[in-house]
Amino acid sequence: MKSNYKRIGDCIRLVDERNVNLDVTTLLGLSITKEFIPSVANIVGTDLKNYKIIRKNQFACSTMQVRRDKKMPVALLKDFDEAIISAAYPVFEVVDTDAVSPEYLMMWFSRSEFDREACFYAIGGVRGSIEWEDFCDMKLPVPPIKRQKDIVREYKILLDRIKLNKSIHQKLSETAKSIYNEWFVNYEFPDEEGNPYKSCGGEMKNSDLGEIPKSWNIGSLFDLLELQRGFDLPTQDRKNGGYPIFASTGIAGRHNDYKVKGPGIVTGRSGSLGEVFYVDEDFWPLNTTLWVKSFKHATPIFSYYVLSSINIMDYNSGSAVPTLNRNHIHLHPVIVPDINTINKFESIVKGLFSYQKLITQEEKALDKLRNILLSKLSVNPLDVEE
Repeated sequence: MKSNYKRIGDCIRLVDERNVNLDVTTLLGLSITKEFIPSVANIVGTDLKNYKIIRKNQFACSTMQVRRDKKMPVALLKDFDEAIISAAYPVFEVVDTDAVSPEYLMMWFSRSEFDREACFYAIGGVRGSIEWEDFCDMKLPVPPIKRQKDIVREYKILLDRIKLNKSIHQKLSETAKSIYNEWFVNYEFPDEEGNPYKSCGGEMKNSDLGEIPKSWNIGSLFDLLELQRGFDLPTQDRKNGGYPIFASTGIAGRHNDYKVKGPGIVTGRSGSLGEVFYVDEDFWPLNTTLWVKSFKHATPIFSYYVLSSINIMDYNSGSAVPTLNRNHIHLHPVIVPDINTINKFESIVKGLFSYQKLITQEEKALDKLRNILLSKLSVNPLDVEE
């Protein structure tokens, strides 16, 4: 190891401040994604005096189950001035912030290489815990503090852009869902003059599913679309390529061939039920899924929202393993709007979905750039003090 690397233990010190006066009430947990999260622990009857206080710019970590999880959870407190966490978590801080930036140290802890090294030392117990001493013996390069702050600033710019993209992506999802609800739940789709249908006096009629627009009907899911079981593709037959493979839980790899032309809709058939996936490219749905074979009186995005609105678990016909029989869910009663309204909805919301795809592509590029920046922390010897 280069002499310009320093032991983590020489840069940090343990802090053990207890909540003896019960002054701190914000209770946090520590996630495997290296973030503080609101605790979901049941603290009824728990004496919070023994909980540790963690303050802004201090760290908490978990030394348990590192080998099993292949990650060492470590997080830097930034969003609160103070909080309390379980006494099981070691709390520590940087000894000299003029020599080591807490944010720079957190960047080092965020590297996949750090997690791999932690796993190497995690040999304690059945699940593989790491000893505190072994953690402290791990090393990191320590550039001049100005260089550390420059690196952190560049990193924050990336993180801020990633956070912004996630926010935009979420807003686009909310907007598309809101349009669907307005048109097909509240019946406020635009009439011939562009006015909200129901609130502007559009004619309604009674049905088994409640009041609906006069020109709409009640039918079954099968009147809108036809579901089909997916296709076998043994692991040994898969060849890495450009087409996504869909299992009941989502993308399960890529293959050099496809079975269904996109855009399409996939949902779980066996193992995991309830999630619905919109696929805007050619794909291979596995036999643990159902995919929309025919959009009979529907469009892909409209079908996505219709299926998402159904409590699919109500049609679970499995005992030990959740199973969805397409013939059963085909009978689910639905409202059948006129096809012109469905097509208008599709043309509007498709633009939102296309924008989401661009945002997702940028997120992937930024995430790659983030990982490159983290990986290069250890390959810049000229920036490191001798």
